[in-house]
Amino acid sequence: MGRAFAVDLSTEFDTEFDLEMAISIHLQNNHYPPVPLIMVDPCIDAIEAYWEESVERKIDLPKGVYWKGETYAPAWAIIEQHHLESWTWEDAE
Repeated sequence: MGRAFAVDLSTEFDTEFDLEMAISIHLQNNHYPPVPLIMVDPCIDAIEAYWEESVERKIDLPKGVYWKGETYAPAWAIIEQHHLESWTWEDAE
């Protein structure tokens, strides 16, 4: 589990899982405690912002979730805090 599992999920989601399922599995299995599934969409938005070279983009967070007191977080912070680097490697595509 952990990093190697995330790499597997990020490189195999095209055939075995869609991106939403891969991120869901990652958040639930590679974090303790598991990250709530309400964070799947913000994680996907952050990954998309990365590929659009817009890591400073403000991503809206689900109701009741805050980043430094704000209801949004920059894409880079979501990627970093949710260990989404496996979806941001050139080879991961």
